[in-house]
Amino acid sequence: MGWRIIARMKPSDPELRTQLARLLDGDDAHMRFEHAVADFPDDAINAFPPNVPYTPWHLVEHLRITQRDILDYVRDPAYASPPWPSGYWPRTDATASPLQFDDSVRRFLDDRAALRAMVTDEALDLAAPMPHTPGHSLAREIRICADHNAYLRQVMNTWGATHA
Repeated sequence: MGWRIIARMKPSDPELRTQLARLLDGDDAHMRFEHAVADFPDDAINAFPPNVPYTPWHLVEHLRITQRDILDYVRDPAYASPPWPSGYWPRTDATASPLQFDDSVRRFLDDRAALRAMVTDEALDLAAPMPHTPGHSLAREIRICADHNAYLRQVMNTWGATHA
């Protein structure tokens, strides 16, 4: 489906909701988040790849924190975002155990499911400006979130033989 067709859809159009949900899930143009972290090597969780100042766990945690920020932002008119950039990243010297990595992944997926539920809720107007933030809509926040979540595993080259 081309962009022009999507642009002509009404905010209540079920196909628009489907397309936004697929975008959030990472279907079509990007690898799904859960595939990117599947069977992630324990010894790579805290490793710094060449020319990147963050470990895979730092990136997963950053994606989780940022996505949660967007979720809280659309749910709560009184929500205040954390300071940038310190509130959106773990400390560069912070490390995670495999269980902590898995917890970050689980929490990311839980929050993504909550955002997805909002997208598919026909009672919510995707294009309506949010009362506490004129000019921002749920559709805008979903797009930003999906764009932001579209990267991760290629940084570490931990694809395994099936993705080489």
